Amino acid sequence: MFFCKKQNFFYEFSSRSRDLAHFSRAQAARSLQLRENVRDGLIHALLSAEYSSAASNLMSCLAMQGDDKAMETLLELERNPRPWRKGLYVDPSSYAQIGGWTFDKESQKIQLNFDTCYPMVKGTTSEKSPVRIGRAREDTCPHCGGRMVDMLVLDGRDERLKFLGLDGILTATCCPNCVGFLKGPAFNSFTLDGGVEVFPSEFFDGAEKTDCYVSPEDYKALTENPFVLGEAPVPLFYGAACQDVNTVGGFANWVQDAEYTTCPHCGKPMKYLAQIQWDTVFDCAEGTLYVEFCPDCHIVSMQHQQT
Repeated sequence: MFFCKKQNFFYEFSSRSRDLAHFSRAQAARSLQLRENVRDGLIHALLSAEYSSAASNLMSCLAMQGDDKAMETLLELERNPRPWRKGLYVDPSSYAQIGGWTFDKESQKIQLNFDTCYPMVKGTTSEKSPVRIGRAREDTCPHCGGRMVDMLVLDGRDERLKFLGLDGILTATCCPNCVGFLKGPAFNSFTLDGGVEVFPSEFFDGAEKTDCYVSPEDYKALTENPFVLGEAPVPLFYGAACQDVNTVGGFANWVQDAEYTTCPHCGKPMKYLAQIQWDTVFDCAEGTLYVEFCPDCHIVSMQHQQT
């Protein structure tokens, strides 16, 4: 009797599992069809657009859809601009960046974001973590005389960070006082054993020197902050939805427009790596530091945005 009940249980369980699998496949098929319908509707509306404002919004939406047909459409519009292009500041390839990708002159798609995101969460300064924000350095900034800081130190050998493809340490170094006043991003090269070479920089207004506005207390708060890498990944847009979270991977919460730096060595777009909200690491700070890197050339860029 028990055997029969057990047999019936497994039969029913197997039948329901097959039904659920069939249901899941059907749901996936319907979801894919809906996604394609939305994409095709966006393309039709975009190709029919008369005004640059409508075209701008439609290209932004199509960038988030991001499949091959979306890329083909933006590529075609870049090669053969419509009249409304004169009313826009950038090409369709720049709009593609909103979706975390772009394309080159050879029509090759370039992914600008990673498909995994981890948060930085508050732990303790003594807690071991493969990612640290704000490590003190002894060298000083040539512009303001303040101390340089390793704003991000990341060990890609940690299992959680395997998605980055880094078999060693990435270090992003800049002056926290001056990075927001530079002509372009701050750059440094890194070696996987932890080495850093900071590139020369210029102020946007041509000045050579400035005062240091970061106090000793601010340096202490920055370099002794408690942030550690979270144990579990979060949704890709976790960092894009909030102004008070620090993240590695995923999408950024751009204060202004998305800016993917061109690598100064190879000329390719860099990949977005991390964001650090200044007011999470010391008081009276504003804006966000965005960290990107070139996996081929081992060069890091850091740029600041604020309202």
